[in-house]
Amino acid sequence: MKVWTVANQKGGVGKTTTTVSLGGLLAQQGKRVLMIDTDPHASLSYYFGIDAEASSHSVYDIFINFNNLTADKVMDCLSPTKIDNLYVLPATMALATLDRTMGSEQGMGLVLKKALAKIYDEFDVAIIDCPPVLGVLMVNALAACNKVIVPTQTEYLALKGLDRMIRTMEIMGRSLDKTFDTIIIPTMFDKRTNAALASRKRLMSDYGERVWHGVIPVDTHFRDASLIQLPISAAYPKTRGVTAYSKLLKVLEK
Repeated sequence: MKVWTVANQKGGVGKTTTTVSLGGLLAQQGKRVLMIDTDPHASLSYYFGIDAEASSHSVYDIFINFNNLTADKVMDCLSPTKIDNLYVLPATMALATLDRTMGSEQGMGLVLKKALAKIYDEFDVAIIDCPPVLGVLMVNALAACNKVIVPTQTEYLALKGLDRMIRTMEIMGRSLDKTFDTIIIPTMFDKRTNAALASRKRLMSDYGERVWHGVIPVDTHFRDASLIQLPISAAYPKTRGVTAYSKLLKVLEK
């Protein structure tokens, strides 16, 4: 199983859109895909019409039972979507309490990694959608992954958030004794605006080869697809958003 973490310490940059879009494309290729929602706001879960507050299982159960995890217990927490081979491990608001109630417990930074190891052969790819806050959930997501995808909106304030995210990964890398395979994704790109053009140029200048050479464009079909609870590739397959994420996926799979 490959594990990709989608992270940025700024909200509204396209993390959930990236998770859903890549997950949908992989599932359409016949890959078995698990999307993991670690944000207490549960945007990924609600995207697919999953209300974890009304469900008996969520990613929160993984954390509170981390000493007694089995493959069956992890699989019981998953929810199917309308797309074959595409599953969600949903989030709940209770995740917001983890740092206060369990953050200092030994081994809490490796819970997701251990949970995914239990179901390693069940999926080809797991994609973790992170909250925009550095805490036990982001630590878990980074510790569990093989690759970090950092969506970054092409505007000035988002670049400042990217600076914080890169510093976080440097600190985490030293703590975990690992180097993160990182790819920065310019998102919400509007070639008609000087701000977007300047931001992309700054990204390339500051982060070089870590920046994907393509862009994810502004596309209203992303919003339209969310209204019918489908990945954009299933709802509107011939749109520029699908073309962009398809190009990105080819790079990620190399």
